[in-house]
Amino acid sequence: MDELIHAFFNWPILKESFPFLLKGVWVTIKLSFFSILFGIILGLVLAFIRTLGNPVVNAMIVFYIDVLRALPLLVLLVFVYYALPYLGISLSPYPAGILSFTLISSAYVAEIFRSGIEAIPKGQMEAARSIGLTYFQAMRFVVLPQAFKIVIPPLTNNSINVLKDTSLASVIALPELLKQAQQVQAWKANPTPLIGATILYLILLIPLVKWANRLERRMSKS
Repeated sequence: MDELIHAFFNWPILKESFPFLLKGVWVTIKLSFFSILFGIILGLVLAFIRTLGNPVVNAMIVFYIDVLRALPLLVLLVFVYYALPYLGISLSPYPAGILSFTLISSAYVAEIFRSGIEAIPKGQMEAARSIGLTYFQAMRFVVLPQAFKIVIPPLTNNSINVLKDTSLASVIALPELLKQAQQVQAWKANPTPLIGATILYLILLIPLVKWANRLERRMSKS
């Protein structure tokens, strides 16, 4: 038992590693925030363009969504960070991470928004057009506000997944939480920092999961 505590729950090492882990938490939060924000914006734009009904453009968007949803995030991270420099495009770890997470997230968000928009009865759009609104105005003032209420729970779940997946950014040397824990683990020759990182992930994620569940129940009743 003493060996277990010394190896995995070593308080002095955890205390020393805490400042480094907090730096990793801040990087994780920033990476998640920008990836989620850009993913929502890009996903919404893709979903809106699909509603215009251009078959060629829609085929290209569907291809983009299918490829990005099928592509492992780890592979995309490695490609963006290690392969793009061969094409003359060099990104530092931070923008490379945001770009990779945004591309993957936008594919899922586009499908979430598409299903939300399609859930709105077509009569809503027809009624809005009949009173003189343009297609864009009808989408902005009538369809999208209703669709947003539908897509909030799945959007929240997708955002939680993005936050969890940021741990993969350690493969491109981005000093997020897991990377910081790994570095301190190597420095101290003790896995306790990984336990500390796990606790911090739980502190970040459990409130979000609870909030998402509560939101989903509230939306299902309304």
